[in-house]
Amino acid sequence: MGEQAKRILVFSHKAEVRDAIVNAVGRRPAADLGRVEYVEAAGIADVLSEMDAGTVDLAILDGEAQPTGGIGLTRQLKNEITDCPPIVVAVRRQDDRWLATWSQADAVLVHPLDPLTAAETVAGVLRAGRVPVVNG
Repeated sequence: MGEQAKRILVFSHKAEVRDAIVNAVGRRPAADLGRVEYVEAAGIADVLSEMDAGTVDLAILDGEAQPTGGIGLTRQLKNEITDCPPIVVAVRRQDDRWLATWSQADAVLVHPLDPLTAAETVAGVLRAGRVPVVNG
């Protein structure tokens, strides 16, 4: 049973923030999910091309990224990509959680990242997967 590893896109303009996210979530966020592989993006163009390619199972975006933050980018992606993969936004302050909600993020992580919370959050979002929206 060689199930394909889930691909997680991690976006921040800072390499140390990307490393912190990858290290907190880990290579295997939950026993039932198997291993994950990371694709790192330092710029918006990379994020857009990865998301457009449809090969990303989940994206974790840095809410503090410069010049364009992950919060505004999340809202853009959710509104522009049909069947957009789930997005988790990482913010610096607990008070910024409402912004991530506004962005339509599927979940929020708050720095400093707690490895247990980060792994559980990402695992939960991956398990929920792409649920079809039924209107009516």
